[in-house]
Amino acid sequence: MKLVFSSLTRALSHRNVALARGIAPLFSTKSSLITDNTQGVHGNMKSSGVWRNKPLFRREGDARFKTGKEAADMLVQEAIRRDGHEEEFVATVSSTLGCLGTVFDRSPKYAWIAKQLLEPERLVHFRVAWIDDVGVMRMNRGFRVQYSSAAGPYEGSTHFSSKMNGSVLKTLAFDSVFSNALTGRCIGSAVGGADFNPYNKSEAEIQRFCQSYMTELSKYVGPDQDFPNMGMGCGAAEVGYMFGQYKRINQKTGNNGRSFLWGGNPSFPEASGYGVAHFADALLKDKHDSLEGKRCLIVGSGRVAQTLAAKLLEYGAIPITFSDSSGHIYEPEGFDRGKLRTVVKVKGERGAKVGRYIIASTTAAYNDPENIWDIPCDLCFPCSTMGVIGPDEAKKLSDNGCEGVIEGGNSAVTEDGRKELKKQGIVHGPSTISLTGQALVSGLERMQYNTITDEQLKEEMDRVYHEVKNTATEFNTRGDLYAGSVIMGFLRVANVMATQGAV
Repeated sequence: MKLVFSSLTRALSHRNVALARGIAPLFSTKSSLITDNTQGVHGNMKSSGVWRNKPLFRREGDARFKTGKEAADMLVQEAIRRDGHEEEFVATVSSTLGCLGTVFDRSPKYAWIAKQLLEPERLVHFRVAWIDDVGVMRMNRGFRVQYSSAAGPYEGSTHFSSKMNGSVLKTLAFDSVFSNALTGRCIGSAVGGADFNPYNKSEAEIQRFCQSYMTELSKYVGPDQDFPNMGMGCGAAEVGYMFGQYKRINQKTGNNGRSFLWGGNPSFPEASGYGVAHFADALLKDKHDSLEGKRCLIVGSGRVAQTLAAKLLEYGAIPITFSDSSGHIYEPEGFDRGKLRTVVKVKGERGAKVGRYIIASTTAAYNDPENIWDIPCDLCFPCSTMGVIGPDEAKKLSDNGCEGVIEGGNSAVTEDGRKELKKQGIVHGPSTISLTGQALVSGLERMQYNTITDEQLKEEMDRVYHEVKNTATEFNTRGDLYAGSVIMGFLRVANVMATQGAV
């Protein structure tokens, strides 16, 4: 018995050391996130020179860099060489590495770690065969991109959409490396899904698809291995079906009192939407403003958009629009709680479009004005697809009095869109920070083994915002929350990867 206890004690001790390696840089009170025993924040010529003399690439002769920007450009060119056909991934890598030049200038060693992050640890691509209600065999492509487990077990969203493909999911998984690291918890990054449209399928068909999808996926996910979360087209019902199939074919369905996939019943499904609202509140308070009375243009009408609108109402803000592929609905005086319940009820029916809402409202306008960006607003919350706001949309928002764009969807603003927002003086809240709500809740549940409250989520979102803001200031990108979030997330993961070697 003493021997067992002694072994357990040593195991826990080793585990705590490992966690400390992953968490210490995250909560460090030092002036910089850069960790190197041989150099300070700005480095020294001796250690910097050692790294600069090493070739970053050795494919066709040794390739070295002199500045951080040169290193970033070399890494982008390598991404283009490897994955030039994946436009979304190359665009995201280019945008991300463009923020890391100052990091490479201060400590060149991080360029070699960034090179490792150009490739996911594992990309699973498989066939999902299922039978529809007519008895016809249908087939879809299933994916799980397990990008990085350096900071902890894989974790990330699951997306079902007819437009889903490996490039999009790889892009989302790459982004989640930085987003999940911002939480300060031991969480890795992964994203999965399938090119399956659940909105034109019956409930029985969705169940059969989810069961087939999980049958293959179960080989690669599980407690303390990979925790799939909800995402676009994958809500509580789909999670329930997937857990049911996982439970059928696996004996172990939980660990340390935490059930895999929440036992099929998500504990805090509002976390993502509430987190966006809490982040917007922290951002405005820091500028001596508030959400009170702000007219909010919400683009999208899914789970995140609905829960975001509910929390905005609690803050005293005024949601004025919802949209989907069919168009948009506009309430000039705003959606109150009763009207929001009607929207939720309409969208609760699979495949229903927001246009049905106008039947229940005498004040709403449908696709009037024709372009949703022509509607005057104070804040915009894009909660739909990637790249929905480019330079043209940013200009229209500015012309109509918009003061801030807070992303409620992954990479909703393009790189050129961010530049235009900055040019127009519009505050930008990137999805890298705003969508950390679900990961924050998951990380806290692992530590506390109980349900997390909305008040705890608010405190965590406020903490993340201020940490990112301070990081942006430290690396001479004051006010640029996108750059601050990328730098902070990268350094937290890179500091752990540096201890693990070339893996």
